[in-house]
Amino acid sequence: MRGRARRPVLIGLALVMVMGIAVYSRLWLIDYQISSDEAELLRRQFDLANREAMEESAEWRLRYDEEVKRASKCAEELIEIDKSLKKVEDATGITKKLEMLQKENMGLLVRIESLKQELEAEKLKCNARQI
Repeated sequence: MRGRARRPVLIGLALVMVMGIAVYSRLWLIDYQISSDEAELLRRQFDLANREAMEESAEWRLRYDEEVKRASKCAEELIEIDKSLKKVEDATGITKKLEMLQKENMGLLVRIESLKQELEAEKLKCNARQI
């Protein structure tokens, strides 16, 4: 009797084991499909994030290039302003020199007039002695 009582238990145990293996394989198959879908989803998300990062990097590079252009343009303008200021300073210096030369010229003209008067006076003295 014991042999007969064991047999249904063994059959039940074998049946439970087969059903457990079936459920386990089914769960594993579902997990594998989800994992495959997740891997595809992760790959798509990574590609999207990578594209966004590349676009942002390109945008920042464009901004950098624009700033470099603006900075070089400002530097060129500063150089031009510096040159023009030097020209203005040179013009101011030239104007001052011109004013000094004009004053000197006026002084020389006054000196020439006084020398002419002295010469005339000397000529008159010489003419007066000869007579």
